[in-house]
Amino acid sequence: MIGEIAHFLSLSAAVLLILILIFNVFFSFNKIHSNQLTLSLRLFNQACFLVFISFGMYIYLAISDDFSIVYIASHSNSQLPVFYKVTSIWSAHEGSMFLWIVFLTGWSILFLNSLNKNHPLKRLTLLMLSLIILGFMLFLLITSNPFERILPFGVIEGADINPILQDPALAIHPPMLYLGYVGFVIAFSYITAYLFNGDFELQWEQDIKNWSFVAWIFLTIGITLGSWWAYYELGWGGYWFWDPVENVALMPWLASTAFMHSLFASSKSNVLKAWTMFLGILIFSLSLFGAFIVRSGIIDSVHSFANDPERGLYLLGFSGFISLLAMGIFAYRIPSLNSSKLVVIGSKESFLSMNNILMITSIFSIFLGVTYPLIIESISGDKVSIGPPYYNTIFAPIILIASIFIMISVDAAWQRSMSLRNIFLTAAIPTVFSLIITYVVWYATGIFSILAYIGIFSGLLILTSYFVRVINNLFNKRFINKGSAIAHIGLGLLFFVVSMNSILSYEKNLNISLDQTVAVDESVTAFSFDDIKVIKASNHDIISAEVSIRQDGKNVLLNPQKRKYTTRGQITSESAIQATILKDTYLTIGDQLENGTWTFSLKINYFIKWIWISSALMVLGMLITIFTVSYTHLRAHET
Repeated sequence: MIGEIAHFLSLSAAVLLILILIFNVFFSFNKIHSNQLTLSLRLFNQACFLVFISFGMYIYLAISDDFSIVYIASHSNSQLPVFYKVTSIWSAHEGSMFLWIVFLTGWSILFLNSLNKNHPLKRLTLLMLSLIILGFMLFLLITSNPFERILPFGVIEGADINPILQDPALAIHPPMLYLGYVGFVIAFSYITAYLFNGDFELQWEQDIKNWSFVAWIFLTIGITLGSWWAYYELGWGGYWFWDPVENVALMPWLASTAFMHSLFASSKSNVLKAWTMFLGILIFSLSLFGAFIVRSGIIDSVHSFANDPERGLYLLGFSGFISLLAMGIFAYRIPSLNSSKLVVIGSKESFLSMNNILMITSIFSIFLGVTYPLIIESISGDKVSIGPPYYNTIFAPIILIASIFIMISVDAAWQRSMSLRNIFLTAAIPTVFSLIITYVVWYATGIFSILAYIGIFSGLLILTSYFVRVINNLFNKRFINKGSAIAHIGLGLLFFVVSMNSILSYEKNLNISLDQTVAVDESVTAFSFDDIKVIKASNHDIISAEVSIRQDGKNVLLNPQKRKYTTRGQITSESAIQATILKDTYLTIGDQLENGTWTFSLKINYFIKWIWISSALMVLGMLITIFTVSYTHLRAHET
C-alpha cells in the first residue's frame, strides 16, 4: 500500500507541474493576474514536497525489505546493513533517476524561494525549472517506474546489491555527482529566463554565482570520490581510465570551470557576457548528454546503469529539446548581447578567455572520443574504441598552453594591458625553476616520457608562479585572491603528481607458493606468502592472504582478499594498501594455478595520495571564494 501511495504522490507532483505550465501559458495570452506568480510558486512548492515525501516513503520500503517492489527485490537484500539498503536505491537505473529528480527539485525550490518576490526573472525561471522537472518525472514514471510490483506476492529474498557498490565511498559518489550535475540547472534556467525576458540591463551574474560555485564543488567531490573508489576497490590500481562514462562526467566539469572564470570576468568588468551565457547553457546540456550515455547503455562501460536504447531515445529527445530551446533563444538574442566593453589584449580577461577556448577544445576532443565509436559502428558495424593514448596526446599540449596563460595571468590586471616587460618578469622565475626541476627529475629517473614531462613542467609553472605571488604578498603586501590561489595551487599540484605517478609507478606480477619468500627488487627485498584463510561473512565468503613484505628496510603486513557473494555468485578483489606520504604499496591476489602457486600483483604507486590532496585544495579554494564573494556582496548591500 505504501508503494502505491508513493507512486500516487509522484504522479500528483507531475500533474501539478503540468498545471503550472498550462496556467502560465493561458495567462501569457491574457492580462497577467496579480496572484499568478504566487499561485504558481505554491503549486511548485507542493509538487516538490510531494516528490520529497514519495522518495522518503521509497526509502522506508527499501529499509523494510519490501521485495514485492521489483526494483528493491532486484537490488537489495535482507542481510544488508541499513546503510546499504538505503544506498541500493541509487545503485541502478530506476532508483538513481528518482534520486536525480529529488536533487533537481531540491535545488529548484531552494533557488526560487531565495529570489525576491518581485524579481523580474522569477516567473520565467519557475517555468523553465517546471518544464525540466516534468520531463524527468515523465521519463521516470512512464519508462522507468521504480514502483512496479511483483504480483501477486513478491519474492521472499532480494537479489542483493552489486557487491562492488557495497562501499561507503561509492555510496556517496553518485549523490555528489548528481548534486553537481543537477546544480547547474539553476544557471541554465536562470540564463534562459534572462534571454527570454530580453531586459539586458538586469544584473544577473550575482544571483547565480554562488549557486554555480557550490554545484562545482559537488561535481569535483563526486569525480574525486569515484576516482578514489576505483583505485582501492576495483583491484587494478588505477584512478582514471578514460572510460566513456568518466569522460561524460569530465565534460561538464571542464565547462563549469570555464563558466566560473568567465562569470568572474563578466561580473567584474562587464565583458564576455554572451560567452558566459553560452557556457551556462552548455554545462547542463552536457549533463543531459551524459545522462543519455549512461542511461541508454549504447556504450559499453562499467558505469552504465541500463541497457535500453528505447529509454535512451526518450532522454536524447528530451535533452535535445531542452538544449535546442535554450540555444535557440541564445542565438536569437545574441545580437543584443554585446558587452559594453571589449576584452583588452594582455589583460586578465584575455588570458582567461584563451584558457576558456582551450577548455572548450578539450571538451570537443572528449566528445569526439566518446561519439566516434558510435558513428563508426552505425556506419560500418565495426566496433572501435578510443583509449588513453588519444586523450593523453590531446590533453598534454592543452595543459601546457593553459599553464602558461595561468602563469602570466597571476600578475595581470582586469581591463588593463600587460606590457611585454611585465610578462617576461612574471614568467622568468617560474619558467627557469620549472625547467630545472623537470630536468632533475629526468636525470634522476632516467625515464623519458614527453607527455609526462609536459605535465610536470606545466604543473610546476602554476605552482611556482603562485608561490612567488604568495611570497610577494607576505613581504610586499601585494593583493592576492586567497581562494583563487589555493584552487590553482591544487590544479598545478594535480598536473605535477599525476605526471610523476605515471613515470615512477611500476607493477610486478608474482607466482608464489605458500611459505615461500622471494626478492622483488631493490626496494622490496623480501616478499613472503605466509598464510591463506577462508572466512565466512554474512553474505559472502572471503579468501584472505597474509603477506609480509620487507620494503625500504621496514616490515609491512598486507591482507589482500577475494570475495564471493553468495546471492549473486559474483567474485570481487579487495586490494591491500600500505600508504605513506610519497607512495602506496598496492597488493591484490589473483587465482591459484594448477601447480599450487598463487598469483599476486604488486604495484608501487608514487604520489597517489597527493592526487586526492590536490582535489581537496581546489575544493577548499572554491569554498574560500564563496565566502569571500558572499561577504563582499553583503558589505556592498549594507553600504
